[in-house]
Parts: sequence; C-alpha cells; structure tokens
Amino acid sequence: MPIEVVRKNACSTIGEAPHWDEDSQSLFFVDICANSVHRWNTVTGDEQKVVLDNTVGFVVPWAKGGVIVGLGKTLTHLDWNTEKTTILHEVDDGLDNRFNDGKCDPRGRIWAGTMGNGKDLALIPKEKGSLYSLDTDGTIKKHVENITISNGLAWSPDNKTMYYIDSVPGIVYAFDYDIDNGTICRQRTIVEFEKGPFGSPFPDGMTIDTDGMLWIACFFGGRVIRFDPESGLLFSVTYFNIKRINSLHKRTHFGIWKSNYKKCLITYKTKEIEDTNGTK
Repeated sequence: MPIEVVRKNACSTIGEAPHWDEDSQSLFFVDICANSVHRWNTVTGDEQKVVLDNTVGFVVPWAKGGVIVGLGKTLTHLDWNTEKTTILHEVDDGLDNRFNDGKCDPRGRIWAGTMGNGKDLALIPKEKGSLYSLDTDGTIKKHVENITISNGLAWSPDNKTMYYIDSVPGIVYAFDYDIDNGTICRQRTIVEFEKGPFGSPFPDGMTIDTDGMLWIACFFGGRVIRFDPESGLLFSVTYFNIKRINSLHKRTHFGIWKSNYKKCLITYKTKEIEDTNGTK
C-alpha cells in the first residue's frame, strides 16, 4: 500500500478519530490531550481548530449542524461556528474516566466507549470503561462494561456484525448486530493479540473495507494489519517508520485523491516522537 503524507504538524499530542465528511469534502479529527477538534477542508486547504476545556476522544458531524464530540466523559454538541458547547449526556458517574474512540453506525447512531484516565498507558486502571450508544432520538444506552481501553469500531457490509476493540487485553470482539434496534448480542473473540511486556503491540483503531476485511492499527507496532474476521487469516501487513499508530479510516470518494474505497487515512501519537514532526 503506497504511503502518502497529507498533513504535517497537524497535532501536538495524540492525533485520533479521523472522520471523512463527504458533503464538505473535509476531514475531521481530534488532538486528544491538546483538547482540540480539527477540520481540514481538502478543497481549499484550510484547517480550522477549536480548543475545548477537556480531552477530546472523537468527533462526528451531526445532521442537525455542528459536531458531536466525546469531551471528557460527556457526549457534547459543538456548534462549529460559535464554538458553543452543549452537554447531551454525562456517563460513568463517580469514575475518573474519559471518552476515547467513537463512530457512527449505518443508521446514524453514535457508538463510543470510555476508559480510565492515566498519565501513562501503564497507569490506566483496568476494566473501568464501558461502551455506549447515542441513538438518533437522543437516548443513550450502555452495552458493554469492564472495558479497559475502548477503541476501534466497525460494522460488516451486510450490517449483521459489529466489531469492537478493547486494547489492553488486546482483543477484537464480534457481536451479532441488530441494525433496526441498535442492539448487540453474542459477544465472542475473533482476534487476540499476543501478550507481552509493556510496549508490545496492541490493537487500537479499526476500519473495514468493502470486502469485509478489517484493517487494524497496531499501537507500538508500527504497522497496519488487514485480516478476514470470518477465517482469521491475515492478508497483509503495512509497516511504517512510526510505532504509535492509533487510528485509521476508509471512506468512499476520498476528495482530492479521487479514490473509491481505495484510500486509508491514518493518525498516530506524536507526543514523545522526535523524528516524525507530527505527520498525518
């Protein structure tokens, strides 16, 4: 897979949660520990940034205008023009948690999970997070508990299976998915990464292609893997000269690159990396 740098110095800490907005031909993403949300217009080249008052785990454009962000441990609406924020829901009462990765399902529900706060990965408390969904009517529902680092999400092309990553145990789960009711059941493990000492690769962000193959960013691994969730066969490994790859996103008609499900966006952690200059 050819690798092309599309934005340099875009983030100062942890670039995460890329989301392609077809209507505006723009890429949304967050810089988690810089508390910022970014929008890069690929047509004009302009990039806008909004700095908020807490960590930002993900960003998703909202059909009614503005965006929904995982701000601290809240799901919050951000009016992009005025920078006004409105809290929709706060979760994990009594816990020092924050939202991490989040995505929309094929019906427009937002799925996002939490994790415990920690100054270092090794200090993140175990099994304090949960996975939630925010339905289009504004109701919130908890689906999974005892998660350590809630991460990648993806849905199969037939909309019958949802895939979900808990990074620290290094597991990719599959669930039967009911698209009409927004519910999941029959949780099972489809991939389990080999456990090792601190600094060993673990699964982070995830996306899926039109063939139903999962693409997984390997944090500490410097690579993106593509595999078949049905057979468990590994199809390809793409290596990078950076170790902390954390998220990736595939989308149709990718703007100025004029691709059709053939481009993949990748973000990574820039903090403590000296030789990459915050490249996206």
